[in-house]
Amino acid sequence: MTCTVATGQKQRTRHVTPSQGSQRVIWKAVGLRFALQSAILAMILAGSGRAQDANTATVTPQQVQAKMAYCEVCHGPSARGFSGYYPIPRLAGQQTAYLENQLRGFIEKKRANPIMANIAHVLSPAMLTALITNFHNLNPKPVGGGPREFLAAGKTIYEQGIPDAKVPPCATCHGPDARGNEQFPRLAGQLYPYVVGQLTNWSKERGEDLSNIMEPIAHGLTKQQIKAVAAYVSFLE
Repeated sequence: MTCTVATGQKQRTRHVTPSQGSQRVIWKAVGLRFALQSAILAMILAGSGRAQDANTATVTPQQVQAKMAYCEVCHGPSARGFSGYYPIPRLAGQQTAYLENQLRGFIEKKRANPIMANIAHVLSPAMLTALITNFHNLNPKPVGGGPREFLAAGKTIYEQGIPDAKVPPCATCHGPDARGNEQFPRLAGQLYPYVVGQLTNWSKERGEDLSNIMEPIAHGLTKQQIKAVAAYVSFLE
């Protein structure tokens, strides 16, 4: 290190060597900066490792059963649905492709349901697949609950549609027995109030992939027609 010292009218330059104490302070600061950078890098790498482990991890049968029991708290015994303060849908017997699409819709917030969004986004791919398979294999008796006086009208709409309103038969996509087909969901045994709510508020709640197929159909149904078809499918097994 150099410095200039004024002496009268003359200036002279002399070399100054930092003290050992100053050197220790400088090296300590450098060391702390390096340690901090290393710690941040380690945290980033560790986080990436955990994310990779979560994506590739397998789940045990015990873990799957515990998660199934957790889901049944809201979705009812054997996931047959539950009509509480608001209806919670039947998952039992549902098409696997449809269930996966819905769960991804919650994760990506394309379906408006903050409760399910929080539940779905923490599921590992292995757990998600296991749950979907288990729900698909369940087949409890339907809860029913729809007004029986609507069954005849609902059956007609389901099987024949409403040509004047350009509403196709429900059976075209959902199958003659309403058990669904891949991305088209099972409706058989679905809770009456749940189907009514979904068809009534379709454009407000549904934004997941393929939801646009049902939007014009739902809008083409009157409230009474919605109740009729919902009642009919609620009793199907």
